[in-house]
Amino acid sequence: MRLLKVATCNLNQWAMEFDSNLKNIKESIVRAKGSGAVIRLGPELEITGYGCEDHFLELDTVSHAWECLKELLLGDWTDGILCSFGMPVIKGSERYNCQVICMNRKIIMIRAKMWLANDGNYRELRWFTAWKQKDQLEEFQLPSDMAEALLQKTVPFGYGFMQFLDTAVAAEICEELFTPIPPHTELALNGVEVFMNASGSHHQLRKLDLRIHAFIGATHTRGGVYMYSNHQGCDGGRLYYDGCACVVVNGDVVAQGSQFSLKDVDVVVAQIDLDAVASLRGSISSFQEQASCKKSVSSVDVPYKLCQSFNLQMSLSTPLKQINYHLPEEEIAFGPGCWLWDYLRRSGASGFLLPLSGGADSSSVAGIVGCMCQLVVKEIANGDEQVKADAVRIGHYTNGEFPTDSKEFAKRIFYTVFMGSENSSDATRGRAKLLADEIGSWHLDVSIDSVVSAFLSLFQTLTGKRPRYKVDGGTNIENLGLQNIQARIRMVLAFMLASLLPWVHSKPGFYLVLGSSNVDEGLRGYLTKYDCSSADINPIGSISKQDLRIFLRWAAVHLGFSSLAEIEAAPPTAELEPIRSNYSQLDEVDMGMTYEELSVYGRLRKIFRCGPVSMFKNLCFGWGSKLSPSEVADKVKHFFKYYSINRHKMTVLTPSYHAESYSPEDNRFDLRQFLYNSRWPYQFRKIDELVSELSVDKDAATSNGVGVVAAGSADPKAGL
Repeated sequence: MRLLKVATCNLNQWAMEFDSNLKNIKESIVRAKGSGAVIRLGPELEITGYGCEDHFLELDTVSHAWECLKELLLGDWTDGILCSFGMPVIKGSERYNCQVICMNRKIIMIRAKMWLANDGNYRELRWFTAWKQKDQLEEFQLPSDMAEALLQKTVPFGYGFMQFLDTAVAAEICEELFTPIPPHTELALNGVEVFMNASGSHHQLRKLDLRIHAFIGATHTRGGVYMYSNHQGCDGGRLYYDGCACVVVNGDVVAQGSQFSLKDVDVVVAQIDLDAVASLRGSISSFQEQASCKKSVSSVDVPYKLCQSFNLQMSLSTPLKQINYHLPEEEIAFGPGCWLWDYLRRSGASGFLLPLSGGADSSSVAGIVGCMCQLVVKEIANGDEQVKADAVRIGHYTNGEFPTDSKEFAKRIFYTVFMGSENSSDATRGRAKLLADEIGSWHLDVSIDSVVSAFLSLFQTLTGKRPRYKVDGGTNIENLGLQNIQARIRMVLAFMLASLLPWVHSKPGFYLVLGSSNVDEGLRGYLTKYDCSSADINPIGSISKQDLRIFLRWAAVHLGFSSLAEIEAAPPTAELEPIRSNYSQLDEVDMGMTYEELSVYGRLRKIFRCGPVSMFKNLCFGWGSKLSPSEVADKVKHFFKYYSINRHKMTVLTPSYHAESYSPEDNRFDLRQFLYNSRWPYQFRKIDELVSELSVDKDAATSNGVGVVAAGSADPKAGL
């Protein structure tokens, strides 16, 4: 037997915060050593933080990374343990995303990333160059101060593996695993038994199983030990990195870390018999044949042993009986909840303020904050001193007190405000109050009618006219203007309260305003620019209405906020128009489409890259059994008309937690123009021509098969 103990980890790093990043790295090494591990793997770019973005272009960022690495190597941190550290490295004129692999106070090699993530949320080619010299390792001259401190002038640089006396180890960095020909395929044929994947992978609903199946697939047919490390938390942007460090052996998951956690450091350890890898490979004829004619990969000889021989005092890791996957509704609770906590504790704020309307969206945000408070109290009870220290500071506890009850903690750090008007119903007012009581927030109920009246009086003084609602005989322009006044007043009042209420209650600091528009409303533009959708951050801005409704039903039971069940059952309404016996404003009527249809449009537009004509064609298959081509055309035109009219709103969209693959977020994920010809004359004319052709061909019928694109448009997992 060749017994090997390995440790991988989730680290809650913060971009450009070198002190806390280095502290977390050191703590992970201490825990790895304490467990007896001889390999420690950390996340991608862990020294700097993954989300530095254009800070990677600054020489200071690279210099500080070297300074931190030097501190690690001059101490005893790497004594007796192989450590892989992620950091940027400049070689010549190029900047590379690297894993610097060290042991016994020396750098063994620097592995440069070959395939960079450059789609969706990722822009690695903006900051890094892909390593292209795969045939041989090159010599890299260390910075002079590093060379002097380590008594080591050069190190191997590029693509290769490390040949120890008893096994071979190699790095595979994040995106490389998901390429058509991942490096681990040829590395396995070259005898590599242990693969270290340092990653910076963000959370997205329903994504985790695809990631874990990639680790399983990497070792199922070719054998091997696959170690995976990831960031965990908000490192300064819209993404939440969802951890789940794990170890996979020959296709079996033997160790798995948490996906969502408030911990800064989470170390996962596994004890493996490498003879199991050799035995599997020796039993697969095709592996043997391909290995016999492999293309050789460069290696670095390392004169150390990593393994121990047979020892009954060392227990071996066994395959997990069940891999831990969260339901989507649990992901909505825990992912944004952890993201909010990181943002709160790092922003310097004293809490959150939420305009709580009693509707599904703002109530979802309130529920997520309530979940966050429960997580904080639970983690403190479990003995996490960092969470306790942050909670004491944010909640302004004194005399040794700390949070022990989530509702009491919420009262200290969470304001909710019902901003009612003459158009608000008693039902929504009551639901908002009941939910606030269940969560424990400091709740206010205010009327904005006097402020609205003041604005209208000022307008009448200026113009001599006073607008009326549509139900009172006004035009659409008047009706929309009156709704927007209410919405924008609420935004101004929210920020005023967030800045001044702490002062009123003799608390220091300020409160962050939370937004509550969902991804479908953003896609359709069904929100007022600079209304309560304008906030400091929005935990649900990339979550669909359908998923939020599932979350509300789950949270009513599992979080103890029972009023959420009644809120979920109520029809969505903005309550910006007067309620009459024969009229009540409803979101889906206003939009001219259902939230379910919006999700379909969103997936077709973003995930399947459909313009108006392609969307029409695919929906003729998808909806052909219930709608005529003419009806499908009308729906597609209606969507694109309002999508393009309102696209400008995405340019000022509140920074939102990223959770959905069809998010229209304009900052980095969905890059498109914001000035359109909303008539789409060429595209709509082509649709009309197709409708005419189909109406002539009366015998045309849609079969049961709708195609990959149309089927995928209704699948929440599409685009992962």
